[in-house]
Amino acid sequence: MAQESDNGAAANAESGSSSSESKGSEEAPKKEEPQSPKVKQNNSSSSSSSDDWGSFYDPNNIFCGKYDCYKILGFDYETWGSAPPTLKEITKSYRGLSRLWHPDKNKAKGAREKFVAIAKAYEILTNSDKRKEFDYYRDRPDEYFQKYGSSVLWTYAPKSDASIIGLVLFILANLFTYYAQRNKYDKVANHLIRAAVEDWSAREGGSTESIEIREKALAILAENREKAIEAAQSNGDTPKKKEKGPRLTSKEKREKEQVELRPICAKLVNEIDDFGAGFRKPTYKDLLVIKMVKWPYYLGSATLWWSKYGIRRMRKLELNEEEREVLTKNAVGEVAWAASSDEERATMVTLELWVSDNLVEWREEQDMKREGLSANKRKQIKKLRKKGSGGDYGYDDDLHLD
Repeated sequence: MAQESDNGAAANAESGSSSSESKGSEEAPKKEEPQSPKVKQNNSSSSSSSDDWGSFYDPNNIFCGKYDCYKILGFDYETWGSAPPTLKEITKSYRGLSRLWHPDKNKAKGAREKFVAIAKAYEILTNSDKRKEFDYYRDRPDEYFQKYGSSVLWTYAPKSDASIIGLVLFILANLFTYYAQRNKYDKVANHLIRAAVEDWSAREGGSTESIEIREKALAILAENREKAIEAAQSNGDTPKKKEKGPRLTSKEKREKEQVELRPICAKLVNEIDDFGAGFRKPTYKDLLVIKMVKWPYYLGSATLWWSKYGIRRMRKLELNEEEREVLTKNAVGEVAWAASSDEERATMVTLELWVSDNLVEWREEQDMKREGLSANKRKQIKKLRKKGSGGDYGYDDDLHLD
């Protein structure tokens, strides 16, 4: 009992001394320590979620990606005003957050990613140049785009093999030249078929060739009708009597005949492989690769010919037969030259159509022929034009045929 009382007294003495010390400390005046500017900083729990890390336009991950470097370390850009966080405050926040989210200490899901983001934010904000750039681009996404571009807006397509692209384009070019020649041939063929079926005159666009095709088609049509009658008689079929009804008009008869003639004329025209003047069915020679092989030859031949022609003109020599023919062909055009007979070509060469006035007179002559004017009428028109009072033959009623 005596020992316990002694212990209690000792305890009371200690408590008394401690209380007296505390009173003394309360009585002593407090020293005010200088405080650093207060920066609004989120606690660790609020900055632990990436949803609170704000946002920033950084598609190329030059800084902290889509997050705000300040928000990652717990600082709010909107509230610190004129007192941004110091390097010491940034370091202090980084150490606390890095210890909290270090993968060796925090096994939570996403801890490693948060730790990497925190380290990246600390790296940017402790680098004076990077921090200035980060602050500058905060409200200037257009200037960020000009300097760093944006992988968000577009991405480059994978590179294609240039040889494959070149080969595909070359094949397409060959197909284009082939079908261009086919289209050229079809235009003349369709025109010729229509002229033969509808029996166009020269004025309407017909030609001796379309007339010949029509005559052949009519002969074939008559032959087919005779064969049909003979086949019916051989089978014992009696020809049916014509049923009474309205008679066909001349226009309806002509239309019926044209329907029967069209397939025959089309077959006859398609048997013609070459209409002349380059209007022919396409062959392998129309492929671009074949033309490219021939281009040097044609170019060299043309250059050589025109060089000789120029030298002869400088020497003031008379035109030879070859030069006259080439100049005439160039003047009237390849189509008109190919459509002319040998006699007509010889006549054209003698007319010296490479001279402009002669060419105009020749073309007027051809127009009058297509109009169906007789030789006498054409002579009258020429005389009147030479006198300067003929006018345009196309509008002179006295010179037209009835």
